[in-house]
Amino acid sequence: MFKPEKDFTYLMPVHFGGSKFNPEDILLMKATALSISYETDGEILENFIPEGFELLSHEVQILFSKFTEINWMVGGQYNLINVAAPVRFNGKDEELEGAYTLVVWENKTAPILGGREQTGIPKIYADIEDLHILKPNYATTVSYEGNTFLNMDFEATGNIAGTELEEIRSQFSVLNTIGWRYIPKVGAPGAELSQFILYPQGMDIKTAQKGKGNLKWTELTPMQNPSQWWIVNSLAALPIKKITQSILYEADATLQSRGSRIIE
Repeated sequence: MFKPEKDFTYLMPVHFGGSKFNPEDILLMKATALSISYETDGEILENFIPEGFELLSHEVQILFSKFTEINWMVGGQYNLINVAAPVRFNGKDEELEGAYTLVVWENKTAPILGGREQTGIPKIYADIEDLHILKPNYATTVSYEGNTFLNMDFEATGNIAGTELEEIRSQFSVLNTIGWRYIPKVGAPGAELSQFILYPQGMDIKTAQKGKGNLKWTELTPMQNPSQWWIVNSLAALPIKKITQSILYEADATLQSRGSRIIE
């Protein structure tokens, strides 16, 4: 009969086996990324920040990434939209600053499952277009079963170099990504497991361009997106007061999933 091994890590279905846990494992990939941040209404944004956290600025950070040459996917690729807010975690045992992940959309199943179960990142599925490029213009759309709910546009105005590039590289080199791993009880209200997880990540930026970024949220109805419409509409309700940063860059990405840990 099947019996899990103590030094292995597993994803469902467990009975087909897992892999030996290696704390030194690092997920490596190439990234083409478009980062657009904007100032919003802090009172509305705080509705989505859990108790125990402090919102550091009234800012929403949107990141489109196309990951390629992924080592754990044997050279595969996928697209991602990450939505986060800058926070300070004020726990019983520690304090740290990072980006609290509001939601991540991805267009492949494999990264969704591992990210949800192992590192608490709230990943869900969407169709995410590759960047449409007609230089200096770049654009992507995010949709669910044909219904677009996010448009991102960028017009490049010049390369980032020198001291400015070094500042951008420093900003993205170490990213304290924070997720909430929440497993509901079976047949009852409440949580079977509720933990905040620190998921260390980083980007080694090779080239970067500055420019004019723009994005648009489109509200959806329950008929258009029955499993996500309230998430989309909550984000659409956050006003875009001012774009604070728009960057397009190429980077080597490092995801240290084995280095993730519970924060309390």
